[in-house]
Amino acid sequence: MMRTRPLKVALLGCGVVGSEVARIMTTQADDLAARIGAPVELAGVAVRRPSKVREGIDPALITTDATALVERGDIDVVIEVIGGIEPARTLITTAFEHGAGVVSANKALLAEDGSALHAAAEKHGRDLYYEAAVAGAIPLVRPLRESLAGDKVNRVLGIVNGTTNFILDKMDTSGAGYSEALDEATALGYAEADPTADVEGFDAAAKAAILAGIAFHTRVKIGEVHREGITEVTAADIASARRMGCTVKLLAICERAADGRSVTARVHPAMIPLSHPLASVREAYNAVFVEAEAAGQLMFYGPGAGGSPTASAVLGDLVAVCRNIIGATTGPGESAYTRLPVSPMGDVVTRYHISLDVADKPGVLAQVATVFAEQDVSIDTVRQQGRQDGSGEASLVVVTHRAPDAALSGTVEALRKLDTVRGVASIMRVEGE
Repeated sequence: MMRTRPLKVALLGCGVVGSEVARIMTTQADDLAARIGAPVELAGVAVRRPSKVREGIDPALITTDATALVERGDIDVVIEVIGGIEPARTLITTAFEHGAGVVSANKALLAEDGSALHAAAEKHGRDLYYEAAVAGAIPLVRPLRESLAGDKVNRVLGIVNGTTNFILDKMDTSGAGYSEALDEATALGYAEADPTADVEGFDAAAKAAILAGIAFHTRVKIGEVHREGITEVTAADIASARRMGCTVKLLAICERAADGRSVTARVHPAMIPLSHPLASVREAYNAVFVEAEAAGQLMFYGPGAGGSPTASAVLGDLVAVCRNIIGATTGPGESAYTRLPVSPMGDVVTRYHISLDVADKPGVLAQVATVFAEQDVSIDTVRQQGRQDGSGEASLVVVTHRAPDAALSGTVEALRKLDTVRGVASIMRVEGE
């Protein structure tokens, strides 16, 4: 039997995502009520610019006082899509204090202060759901928190930023340079006017922190995630990857150490073989591999950003939180019982693709090989090609076997000191093998 008293929802933020959430709540009200077991009512919308026309939203619901909205006492669920650290953090904790569950898409806040938010939710017996914070419409948080709760996850590997994937895909398919591909992404609306959070890897690092924490039942903050962006990736890097039968992707990689005593979380560009499923992820799409002991390899794929996809994830969480309210229960909270430390990047075992500009004369390859041997880094393949421009230089490409990242970094520094090495053209990790 359906409950007649509606559940009241406060919406914080009414931009691209928030406006789509409000639209779907209105146009699919009957379906949402049937799925929840009670009607849901949009009780207020907090915005910064109240004069802006918002189609389909009753102007009487608009307010600039977000604090007063979450403090009303009759709000059942607060949906936070304003982003940033403050005032979002204070508004969310205030919502818990006044008896509301929270649905958030705020990856930056969750990656920085997720444990405190979970603690506040638990203290007040309320839900904190955040599927939309990680991969847009792709169901990923709930499968990790619930479907795989009885399994042991060892690795999460994926593309979690659509903007950078679009840029790298265009560089690969069209031969464009980074700046040209970024301009196209901006023109099409895939990149913000200030793309720093995307192209420098901050967005992906926040998502990696959240995923690592859930997957390994430990606490990982964004500051513990090694981060590199794509701004230094060149057309030459893309071409070199293609010659190896690879493509370049910005990857978020979260791993449990082989001995099970620590975890790592990192974001950086990497070459992956064209045979790997992630290599075929095109344009602004996201895809994430989860490797678990019993389940094996699972892949989650779909649009990772945008108003409608993100709103889909928000509304899925809204349904779950509302159902819990009706059932007088709460969903899963933070699981951090393992308390595993996060290892530094230097301890991570990786492979490197190193492109060098060297003197085109006998003995150079032997000198380079000696440096690798002294650093205890094994070489997998070497390709050397002389130039016909009269410069007296050659291009030398070395691909290593797996070794600690610190040893590989030390190798690069030692190579730079060789008189016969004119310069290090590019360095990139190789993954997915």
